[in-house]
Amino acid sequence: MGDIIQSGKLSGVRPRAVSEQQSIVDAQHKPPAQTCKGNRPHGAPAQSDAEQSGKEIALRTTSTQTIMEKLAILTDAAKYDVACTSSGIDRRGNGRDMGNCAAAGICHSFSADGRCISLLKILMSNECVYDCKYCVNRRSNDVPRATFTPDEICELTMNFYRRNYIEGLFLSSGVVNNPSYTMELIYQTLYKLRNVYRFRGYVHVKGIPGTDPRLIQQIGFLTDRMSVNLELPTAEGLEKLAPNKHRKTILTPMRQIQNGIAQGKQELALYRSAPLFVPAGQSTQMIIGATPESDYQIMSVAEGLYDKFGMKRVFYSAYVGVNEDKALPSVQTASPLLREHRLYQADWLLRFYQFRVDELLSEKHQNFNVLLDPKCDWALQHLEQFPVEINRADYQMLLRVPGIGVKSAQRICKARRSGALNFDSLRKIGVVLKRALYFITCNGKMMYRTKLEEDYITRNLLAEHEKLPFDRDAMTYRQLSLFDDGQENAGLFGQNQLIRSG
Repeated sequence: MGDIIQSGKLSGVRPRAVSEQQSIVDAQHKPPAQTCKGNRPHGAPAQSDAEQSGKEIALRTTSTQTIMEKLAILTDAAKYDVACTSSGIDRRGNGRDMGNCAAAGICHSFSADGRCISLLKILMSNECVYDCKYCVNRRSNDVPRATFTPDEICELTMNFYRRNYIEGLFLSSGVVNNPSYTMELIYQTLYKLRNVYRFRGYVHVKGIPGTDPRLIQQIGFLTDRMSVNLELPTAEGLEKLAPNKHRKTILTPMRQIQNGIAQGKQELALYRSAPLFVPAGQSTQMIIGATPESDYQIMSVAEGLYDKFGMKRVFYSAYVGVNEDKALPSVQTASPLLREHRLYQADWLLRFYQFRVDELLSEKHQNFNVLLDPKCDWALQHLEQFPVEINRADYQMLLRVPGIGVKSAQRICKARRSGALNFDSLRKIGVVLKRALYFITCNGKMMYRTKLEEDYITRNLLAEHEKLPFDRDAMTYRQLSLFDDGQENAGLFGQNQLIRSG
């Protein structure tokens, strides 16, 4: 990485024209155009109070930190933001600009706990005026602080991208001064990255609740995915641990993004060249384990976000104790990684297997059995619906059989048109028979003589050691650092895995 950063200065990328580096104030003297179908400006800057006064935002930093020092601080500060999402959008290179985007996912390497690591994941700043009790960057914490300038982020992104170290940018920030002030800094960064540095790769931006809606709108034309963190599952938990944040100010930009995506799709149907607004959709994140909500409450919130706000993904982040506070679990408390894993599995059932939360959990049964995946747990609670005859069951019922996934169910429906299926056929199709054999028959026969009893099936399922994305020994994981073990190059680019710490 020494060829990228020399004496705290960047090398290897130069903007195409000096005039293109002018601020958004100089680049746009007129008020923003009124948006209407077909003529919405692509990335046109919004007029803020700072712009209207004719001054570009000045970063309030007295630090003489080098780029290396800032990078060390702000990559470490970003590790609690979840970004394990593929791009969900296709965009080919045009021969002039830098980068492209593949719908299959920008991430080619995944860590042991499922998080992708090929994004440059950084904060704009870890300065914050808020004092959220669970956050390492809260105002009252005495931690090293740093703030990037827009040009520094642009040049970092381009240099890493040119060397094939990353395939996109994940940009978040603490709240500097106020939400609109911070988001305008992020807007400047994206505007320069797209229009000066000509970067067309994947960009995921975290929106800050309370931001001027005009900034949300303009950033939406420059980013691929935008997410506004729900932070905690309930308003009560938010009021207790993050008194500066309010559920209404969080849901308002979510609704704006949802409406903007819907309007953008309508415009695209009428005008082929209409600009895309957050084309990869929006996502959000909840911290799990900091407050006492049950799995039923958490999944009900997630289901509401999918149904009412058109979320692309809801991420669940196991609480990691970084602050001592009487309102929080002890910092010695192990992160609930297995619970987080079960919530992700249940989330998958909601999105792809046609389950509803009320089928998986209830007021009487509010938490998942952490020893079993939610699909197996559901099947054991509904043994009256089994065994299922593979050659006659409809697609919806096949999806509910443990060991049968979406692709396997589709293949079964297609294959049985040509003849009856047996267990060898199911194995070739990809059915996980060690789970499915307790719940299915082929031509009226089970694979082995088994008891259709909850205790018997549970014991046998537990005997099959489930492959988890982490060990069961309560060991935790930390994000891959740019500076692990003092080996900057090997630490970042020679490992495609998270480094385990315990």
